[in-house]
Amino acid sequence: MPRPRTHDPGTVLDAAETLAAHGGASAVTIRAVATATGVSNGAIYHTFGSRSELLGRTWIRAARRFGAVQLELIDAHDGGGVEAVVAAADAPAVFAQRFPASSRMLLTVRRGDLLGDDLPAEVADELTGLERSLIELMKRLALDLWGRKDARAVDAITTCLVDLPTAILLRRDRLADPTAREHLRAAVRAVLAVGPAPRTPPSPIDPKEPA
Repeated sequence: MPRPRTHDPGTVLDAAETLAAHGGASAVTIRAVATATGVSNGAIYHTFGSRSELLGRTWIRAARRFGAVQLELIDAHDGGGVEAVVAAADAPAVFAQRFPASSRMLLTVRRGDLLGDDLPAEVADELTGLERSLIELMKRLALDLWGRKDARAVDAITTCLVDLPTAILLRRDRLADPTAREHLRAAVRAVLAVGPAPRTPPSPIDPKEPA
């Protein structure tokens, strides 16, 4: 039988997240987390297996929190339409208000610095699942707006949910700036008003080939 835990794993994740948020990925060592929590090195290894898994689990928790905030904002607008996309674009600012340490880590620390090539397979699979969920969410929003979910439609949603928030809020550290958030909303509405590029026309059938 596995030994019972004598600590809350969430406490360990909180400490790893805070260390990463303020000192980058290199600040997250098992010794540093143990010192911050009072949990022994051995107990941390027993729960997480390795430093890589601890970093991966810390990232996954923050990403799930962000996804939940974004989905809540979308669903407040009946799950679709222009205002749902506008609300989803504002998710980084709302996320920063609710989860300051998660936000600082997820939005300022390079993913590649936290997630190395030696992640356990289970953690890597969860990360892949999160990426797929985000793509499916963008397809859903595109389909609701334009009745299509091809690459060009998803690209337009990506501009709204990734590119514009990054340029207007994140790179200039303006998550708490209400005017910047209004600029973001206006920019998102402008992109949605233009819409996605036309679908790529199908290739003409070679007359030598049967129809």
